[in-house]
Formats: sequence, C-alpha cells, structure tokens
Amino acid sequence: MDKIKISAVSYTNTKPFLYGIQHSAVLDKIELSLDIPSDCATKVIDGTVDLGLIPVAAILNVAQPHILTSYCIGSVGAVNSVFIFSSVPANEIKTLRLDSHSRTSNNLAKVLLKFYYKQEVTFTTDANAVTDAIVLIGDRTFGKKEDYAYAYDMGEEWMKFTGLPFVYAAWVANKTIPEDFIMEFNAALELGLSQRAALIRELPVNPVFDLEDYLMNKLDFELSDQKRKALDLFLSYIRQL
Repeated sequence: MDKIKISAVSYTNTKPFLYGIQHSAVLDKIELSLDIPSDCATKVIDGTVDLGLIPVAAILNVAQPHILTSYCIGSVGAVNSVFIFSSVPANEIKTLRLDSHSRTSNNLAKVLLKFYYKQEVTFTTDANAVTDAIVLIGDRTFGKKEDYAYAYDMGEEWMKFTGLPFVYAAWVANKTIPEDFIMEFNAALELGLSQRAALIRELPVNPVFDLEDYLMNKLDFELSDQKRKALDLFLSYIRQL
C-alpha cells in the first residue's frame, strides 16, 4: 500500500494526536506534514494530501469529504484558544480583522456576530487595519486575554447561543481510505490521548498559560453525536452567511 499523505495542524492542541502517531507503527505507513490550519485545509482540498486534520468550515470545499476517526479538536464550552478580542462589547462591534491562519474560527466569528449578537460587521484581512475587534486562534492567544478590554471565547459563546459543544477541526479525507488503516490510525490517536499526562511533562512550561488545564480539560477530543450535531448546525449557518 502506498503511504497515506497526511497534514495535521501544528498547534499545541494537536500534540496528543501527534504523540500517538509518533509512538505507533502507523508512522511507517504515512507521510506527515505539519501546517497551520488554513494550509492544512488547502492541501486536503487540492489533493496534495489524502487526509488532514482540517478546520471544519473547509469541509464545504472538499469535493468528496469523508470524516474519519472517533476524534476531533473540540470543546464543550470554553476552549481558551479561539477568541474574538475586542476594544468594545460584542454588541457594539462594527469592524473585525480575521485571522489568516483560520477558516473555521473566522466563520464562527461571522456566525456569532450575525446570528447571536445581531451585528452588521465589516470584515478585513488587512493585518494593518485598525478595527474594533480581531479573531485570534491557537498558541498565539496564550496569555493574551489581559491585553484586551473584551475577550470572547468562541467555544463558550457558541454554547451560549446553541447549547451545543463545538468542533474546530476534524480528520477529513478526500478519497476512500482502507478500513484497516483507519482502525490503526484511530488506535494511534487514542494512544496519544491516553498519554497526555506524559506528553505534558515533555512540553516546555509556559509561565502565562496552563497547558495541563488546556490539554486535559478545555479541549474535548471525542467526536460525539452532540459534536456531529453541532457540526451540521454550524455548516448550515455558514451557508446562510
């Protein structure tokens, strides 16, 4: 069997999955690249890779998406790494700068602003633009909440809006993947999640961010029925933007 080409997000939230892959025989059966979320999505969409941990908003752009494995990057409420940082309250935001690393979080911000906060907002990707608020995701948010007047955790805001958890990224293939590989890959992910305590001991201490709380409590990795329901709802809102 040819090696399966895989792209995974390079952020801390993916390290449990990477730990499992790197400590499993499945590593010999794949070609793995580490990318920012938007590039991970592009590689799955254009066929550069066969499988990727992609932002879920990008599923709409995959010609024949197959959501694989029992796991995802998700949260049940606050996630502490996906934010709208703002100088004004959410119901006063008129301009927002999007995050160039993101697809899902940018769309989640748009959904929340339109359908939850009921705001008409102008969006920009200009890194030099002065706006009321910005979207910022991943490791770059660590320790940043105190730098802004308002910090809206989008996992928490989505749950307030819908009562559901959220899925930020899922393992999505653009073709049929052999079932025996999927089972082995799933087992590798499960292994990594079971070894989070060991992984945390290997990570550098971050003086401004609680990595243990983040990886053990804030992130929720199971692709549950409730998360699948939330994913379908989110994609339906994106179609209405």
